[in-house]
Amino acid sequence: MATIKDIAVSAGVSSATVSRVLNNDRTLSVSPETRQKILDTAHTLNYRKKSRIYAKSVYTIGILQWYTPQQELEDNYYLLIRQGIEDFCKQNSIHVVRTYRADINYMDALNMTDALICVGKFSKNEIMHFRKITPCIIFLDMPVEDPDISTITVDFEQAIKMGIDYLNSLGHNRIGFLGGKEYLADGQLFPDLRKTFFLNYCKKHNIVCQPYILEQEFTIKSGYHMMNELLKSNDLPTAIAALSDPIAIGAMQALHDRGLQVPEHISVIGFNDTSLSSFISPPLTTIHAPAYDMGSFGANIAFNILRQQPSTALKIQLPCQLLERKSCCELKYTMRVPPAP
Repeated sequence: MATIKDIAVSAGVSSATVSRVLNNDRTLSVSPETRQKILDTAHTLNYRKKSRIYAKSVYTIGILQWYTPQQELEDNYYLLIRQGIEDFCKQNSIHVVRTYRADINYMDALNMTDALICVGKFSKNEIMHFRKITPCIIFLDMPVEDPDISTITVDFEQAIKMGIDYLNSLGHNRIGFLGGKEYLADGQLFPDLRKTFFLNYCKKHNIVCQPYILEQEFTIKSGYHMMNELLKSNDLPTAIAALSDPIAIGAMQALHDRGLQVPEHISVIGFNDTSLSSFISPPLTTIHAPAYDMGSFGANIAFNILRQQPSTALKIQLPCQLLERKSCCELKYTMRVPPAP
């Protein structure tokens, strides 16, 4: 029996357009020729309208993940975003096509999707190709200046202010910054706004940070190496602000290997609230970024764009929360680094 997707393929339009034409949606802006072509195709294919319960599953949403499956497991921030998308789609009987940018011919798998949710960071050239697939696109965790594209991002300025306010309230005015560098498909470095907000905050509040800024990758290994770089100097910060929990965990291990205790000698705060952060010793104080909710909201918005086709895109910022655990404490004295063994 013919389906709405069969009609869409034959008529050369999206499944959403077919559904709205067959349901006599008067708000749909489509030429009389296209409308008639859809009706004729439905008749030719002997289409029989199903109940409204079936109509819930006429949409296909593509998920494009810029991380590889292995990277998802190592830092589950993007995994949680994807799970939020997939759970919403499952609850609403929406078909999902999951792809990774590392997949061979990943664009081909997305060609027949009605909406596209892009998770991560993408170049302008990639965005141009995505728009050829479908006009219904939403980017998660990446601001896009195009006023016609919806985005959901974390409120980084609020998050940084909250985290450094907390360290400052504990008496820390020499704070290290351990970040990561992310590159787009075209090789361009993607700017991390958190660094800008961090530097601005430190300048405004007379916090010493410039001797203690390092950036490598968002991994445990990089956190370990960057902390060891700082430990080469006798002049240490009293607290470390890490831009991901894996970086923070690596930094804490480096401190442990040098006989330094967290937080008695150096306080450490992370970012994202990944699954490991509450199980390490000491449990990591971190900024909770609502990754799962970002995915769920993104799928919800894509679903409503398909059904209602609003003319205005959404630009949403989600607030973060400080999760105070055991890796930060009030400053009691300045630490001097013991010599390397």
